[in-house]
Order: sequence, then structure tokens, then C-alpha cells
Amino acid sequence: MGSRSNNGSGRTRVGRYDVGRTLGEGTFAKVKFARNVETGDNVAIKILDKEKVMKHKMIGQIKREISTMKLIRHPNVIRMYEVMASKSKIYIVLEFVTGGELFDKIASRGRLKEDEARKYFQQLINAVDYCHSRGVFHRDLKPENLLLDANSVLKVSDFGLSALPQQVREDGLLHTTCGTPNYVAPEVINNKGYDGAKADLWSCGVILFVLMAGYLPFEESNLMALYKKIHKAEFTCPPWFSSSAKKLIKRILDPNPQTRITFSEVIENEWFKKGYRPPVFEQADVSLDDVNAIFSESADSSNLVVERRDERPSAPLTMNAFELISTSQGLNLSSLFEKQMGLVKRETRFTSRCPANEIVSKIEEAAVPLGFNVRKNNYKIKLHGEKSGRKGHLSVATEIYEVAPSLYMVELRKAGGDTLEFHKFYKNLSTGLKDIVWQLGEGGEEVKDG
Repeated sequence: MGSRSNNGSGRTRVGRYDVGRTLGEGTFAKVKFARNVETGDNVAIKILDKEKVMKHKMIGQIKREISTMKLIRHPNVIRMYEVMASKSKIYIVLEFVTGGELFDKIASRGRLKEDEARKYFQQLINAVDYCHSRGVFHRDLKPENLLLDANSVLKVSDFGLSALPQQVREDGLLHTTCGTPNYVAPEVINNKGYDGAKADLWSCGVILFVLMAGYLPFEESNLMALYKKIHKAEFTCPPWFSSSAKKLIKRILDPNPQTRITFSEVIENEWFKKGYRPPVFEQADVSLDDVNAIFSESADSSNLVVERRDERPSAPLTMNAFELISTSQGLNLSSLFEKQMGLVKRETRFTSRCPANEIVSKIEEAAVPLGFNVRKNNYKIKLHGEKSGRKGHLSVATEIYEVAPSLYMVELRKAGGDTLEFHKFYKNLSTGLKDIVWQLGEGGEEVKDG
């Protein structure tokens, strides 16, 4: 397994991992799909910019959080395998799950039945409560952090890592408004300092509501109006919620953290306990040598990995079968090439038979009139909206992959801004791209016009 295969063009190797496509990106980090060349296992690698981390004087806190996360082995928390560093980056190697986001289920089915919602809520509470018992708080629980594995088991991601740009002040409370406003507890918005456990529980309550209702309890297009609603916990449960579910949600979404129900009380709650199975897991011996090595003051260069890139920029990145399958949910290949974007997701893709450079110029031609600046780097394109939207400027990362001779997959991913605005932008953009999109008709025959 250790021998190196020909990985196509523009591949990057970090330590024993071949790094492939980008799975997601945020202000502080990028997450990429990767493959362990020794074992053949698929993983996700979170890549942090060392300089940004240093600038926020976060080394002590990050080392603490990463060490704790490495020690956590829980069936409902994404596993952290190892940590590496190069001169400029920190690489966190994580479990890669293929079942997509829990919220894709709501997007496709509307809402979940109460029993199914309860099952996921139980797994969520298990994961969050366990991490709290180890001193790690999430602080940013939201739909995109709730993933499913191939067996539909919930996995919470980004635990402990969401603390990166945050600070704990002398009073021992966290001080930062972070997170997606709709899921954030009122005391976090107040910025008076808050208890991480109570704030995480509030977010779990919002998530439970969304699972069962199919929509958010607090929703306003105006931010101030939204904050007002959250402060007063002004929401109404739909009539199909059972009375015991309504009672529990009202106790979780209590705007006063002092009187809000606690995790141990939730676990004792009658509605919660129905069909409850406590998680089963082993405590294994875990070494923290890698974490200590990359954060030690005298980090000598023998501990650093080198990012080696096969520079072949004249062609798009080729995508092998493993990666192609990883782009689809589980092994359901029908969702591989979405014909149109029915669901509001943060990424979408289409296929094309046109030459790669023609695809690049077509995207540029279509994006500029929509008010986007275009930055090109080989077969990667960054589109940046000139106007500021609901959550700042919309920016879109585009990559072109060769999946077979003269067949390309184009992936567009929201890199910043609002998901709904990305959805709208993609609809407008695809109008300008319809003559390069390759589609199959019902019987599998080629359709010339998009």
C-alpha cells in the first residue's frame, strides 16, 4: 500500500496523505478530502493558517482543545486521528463521513417524524454532554456541524475547534458572539459572558425544533428584529408537536440561563428517555506526542511535514473513483451530478464535455455581469461579490476536475456569505452556462441544450 501511484496533475502530499478536493472553507480553516496512502483510508484534513492562529494569541487554548479532542472517542463525535504542522500550516486529520448533513434530510423530506427527530436529538445530547464532561464546549452548534455516517449515525463535527478565534476572560466566562444568529443563545448575543454548556444546550433546542417543524423557531430578515425575538424567546410550536415535546423545548429555549433546564435534567426527561439507548464506546490509549511536538516552543524542524505538490498546472486536477464516490452521499451515485439545484446547499456541481479553458472563460463571462470579481488560478476560480449581502460579501470557489477523458466536473462552493444568496446566484449563473452543461435525457441519451 505504501507505493505511490500516479495521482494525476496538481496533487499535494502532506506526510502520508494524498490531499484532494476542498470539502469546505471558513475564515480560519479549509477542509480537504485526503487519502492515507499507507492504509488506503479516506480522511478529512482541516488546514489552519499558523500565522492567523499565532496572531490571536491562541496557542495555549488551541493546544488544550486539540489535546482534549484527540482523547475523545465517542460514537457521535467526529474522531481526530492526528495533528501535523508545516512551517506555515497546522493539519488536523479527522474522520471522513459519507452520509452528508443531517439537515439535507429535512431539505428533501420536509420535516422528521417525532420518533426519528428524538433519535438524532438523543445522539446530539450524548455527544455534547460527553464533550462538556471533558471540558470542551462547541459554541457554534448549527446544521452544517451535524453529519451522518453511512449508517445514519449522527456525528458532531468541529468540537473544540470553534473556540479558535474566541477568548475566555478572567471571569472564566466566554466572551464572543459567534455562531449562526438563529441558533445562538440570547446571553451569547448580549456579550455579557456566558456559560458554554448552557449556550450549547440552547442551540440543541433550536436544532430539535427545526428537525420536528421543518423551519426555524426564530426567523426574521432584519437582524435586530431577530435578536429581539431570541431575547424574549418568542416562538410558537406547531400543532403537530406532542405536548411533552413542546414542554421540553420550552424549558430548553428559556431565555434566562439561570432557570434553563440542564443536560442532566434533559437526559432524565420522560420524552427524551423514550427508546433511549446510552452510547457504547471504548476508552483507548491515545498518544498526544504529535500535539506536543507541533506546539512545543522548540518545535524543531524534524517534527514538521513538508507539503509536496506535483506541479502540473497546465491541466485540471484529475479525480479518481474514490474521490468521485466521496462527492456523493453514501454510495448513492444518482446525486453525483445534480441536474439542478433543488435543495439549498452550500455547493453544487455540473458536468461538461467542453474543453477546460472554455469552461473557465464561460464562467467568467457569466459571473462578471452579475457583479462578481473573478480571480483565476489555473483551473480554480474565486468569484467575489461586489455588493454586501445578508452575511457580508458572497464569495464562491469553483474548481474543475477531469473525471474521464474530455469529461469535466465543475464544482461551485460557497466560500463566504449567505447560502440562500448563493442559491440565487447559482440559478442566475447557470442561465449563462447552459450551452456548456452536459446533460443526459431520461433514457441516458445526450441532451444538447441545457
